Formats: sequence, C-alpha cells, structure tokens
Amino acid sequence: MAAIPVGILRGCSSFHRWVYRPGTYVYSTWPGCVHTNHKKNVLDPRWPHTHRFYTPLLNTGCPSRSQSSPRKTGNQAATRHHFSAASLVQSMPENVQPYLRLARLDKPIGTWLLYLPCTWSIALAADPGSLPDLSMLALFGTGAILMRGAGCTINDMWDKDFDRKVERTASRPIAAGDISRFQSLVFLGGQLSVALCVLLCLNNYSIALGASSLLLVVTYPLMKRITYWPQLVLGMAFNWGALLGWSAITGSCDWSVCLPLYVSGILWTLVYDTIYAHQDKKDDLVIGVKSTALRFNDQTKPWLSGFSVAMLAGLTLTGLNCDQTFPYYAAVALIGGHLAHQIYTLDINNVEDCWKKFSANRNVGFLLFFGIVFGNLWKRKDTSEIKDVSNQSS
Repeated sequence: MAAIPVGILRGCSSFHRWVYRPGTYVYSTWPGCVHTNHKKNVLDPRWPHTHRFYTPLLNTGCPSRSQSSPRKTGNQAATRHHFSAASLVQSMPENVQPYLRLARLDKPIGTWLLYLPCTWSIALAADPGSLPDLSMLALFGTGAILMRGAGCTINDMWDKDFDRKVERTASRPIAAGDISRFQSLVFLGGQLSVALCVLLCLNNYSIALGASSLLLVVTYPLMKRITYWPQLVLGMAFNWGALLGWSAITGSCDWSVCLPLYVSGILWTLVYDTIYAHQDKKDDLVIGVKSTALRFNDQTKPWLSGFSVAMLAGLTLTGLNCDQTFPYYAAVALIGGHLAHQIYTLDINNVEDCWKKFSANRNVGFLLFFGIVFGNLWKRKDTSEIKDVSNQSS
C-alpha cells in the first residue's frame, strides 16, 4: 500500500477527533507523526475500540511510529482485545476505578470462593430430580459480590499501614492514598446497605443467620495480629453461605447436612488461603503479621494434605446424610485428585505458582457444585426405578 501524505492523515485525525470528542480520554502522548498534544482518543492504538479504517492508515503512514507500540497482529491482537475483569475496571472513569479496585472487582477469584459454598447448599436443598433455584443462585451471587467488596473494604481500612509495607499490596487504593478512610467508610456503608436489601429478600431465619456473620467479617482482619490461624476465621466467614443457602431454601438448617458441609468448606479455605499467604510470608515476617503459612512453614504440605483428607471425609458424610448419588461421590473423588495434584506440585517459595494454585481452587468449587446438581438429578432415576420395582411386585 502506498504511503499516505502526513497532511492528509492529520486532517483525517482532526476530523475523527472532532466526531468522537465525547469518547476522549486523557492518557500519555501520541506518536509524534499524528499530533503533538497529550489527549488520546479512539484513534490511539491502545484504545479498546480503535477505528477499523483510520488506525491502519495511521500505522502505515507513520514511519516514526514508536517501536514500543508496534502494530499488533495475530495472537497479539487477540490478547489486546481479551476481556477480563481487570480490563473492565480499567475502562471505567478514573474517579470510579479506586472504588472498584477497593471492592476487588478487578480480581473476582475471591468472589467466586465466597459464592461457591452458597451454591453447594442451595443445590443440596433442591428437591430430588430438580435443578437448584436459579433465582436464589442469582440473589446469592449479588450478595457475594457486595459482601466480598465490603469485607475487602474493612480489611484495607484495618491494614492501611501494613499494606504500604508490602510490595504486592502497596498499590491498594487506601494504602496508595487514592481514597481516604472517610470515603472508604461511606463506600462501605453503601455496600452494606445494598447487601441488607438482598438479605431482606430471604426468610426470617436466614435474615438472622446472615446478619450474625457480620461479626466474623469485621474481626477477621484483626486475627492476623494476634494469632497464626487467621485463615481459620476467614474460613468461618467465607463459608457461612454453606449454612445460609440451605436455610434460604428450606427455612432452617438441617445440621446433619449443613454442619459437615460448613466444616468441609472451612478446611478447604485453610488449604487455599495458606497457599495464598505464602506469597507474602517474607514481608509478613518483617511487619509482624501472622498466618498459617508462617506457622506451617516447611511442613505446609503435610498440613494441607491433612486438611484435604478431612475435607473429603466431611463431604462424604454430607452426601450420606442427604442421600446423594453416584455423580456426587464421583465429584468428591475428582476433588481429591485435584487437591492431591495441587499440593504435590506446589512450590511454596514461588509467588507465581502460589497464585496459580490458589486460583485453581475455583475449579474445586465448581466440581462439587456440578456433582451435587447431577447427583440430585440422578435421584429422579433412582426414584423411578424403585416405583417400577414396586409396581411389578404388586
């Protein structure tokens, strides 16, 4: 393709900026061959909605284009347009982004780990042969987003001074000074108010049960200052949904089912959050923060193995007490294999590997959820077989 005179390019660029001025964002400088001011708009190659016509022209007719931002093709182009929670947060207005990061909306793994125990109990409480209540799953999903955000806000308000001293957390909005403590308090009030509206959609038993979890949410950040077992308190808070989901469906808790499920969830949290804590153990030693990662140290794998075995025993007991079927136990077996591989291959001194193993625990939660769902549907088959046998005998 023949080179296009720079004058024509500048004219096209000026016209395009005038048309799309409402979408203009302020970032760093443009390549000098297009224009010299510091506004970047939809014509910039890094803008997520780059114009399909003018951008190729600008790339072709711009011999002085910086080598740090070459024209992207193939896999690079696919990566540039890859959707993620972090990219969604980054596309929001700059004055909103700190609040979204404070609620950890850019890192949804924590929300999944809070939400999945809710789905287990909702699915377990469904009638034999039935799918779980989709409206209840959606309601609890909304609550998980809000309460995880509120929990992170409380945590960051408590840990402001600690976070500044840890490389991984120094950029958090409160520690970095992007949001004041008063602004955080107002934001926390908003999150809890909306979460209360969600809670009030449930029955009275569940409202009381859900409200009682707030004590755990508020006190968890203090535990890392006084005990090497803050992950235990986190597990108690994060798996409260294993109790709440069942009561939301049935009106109360069947403790023969809910209690072993809840304990299994706590043991699961001890596994994944100990792995997570190994990322910061060097900084934690310096600033005086306690964790199970420091408590177990080189004995981490035996401890995690013990927690995993106890978790599997609890899940098996849960299944027996609610008459679960083959798909459920198959899922529990797969979870055992997943955890065994995770612990065996874990490198507690490799930050990237710890994050990878921690994030993989979302798969554990999904495996159990689908095992419960298919196990429940399998009950219909068992029931119909019993009816057929009884009809034949009569």
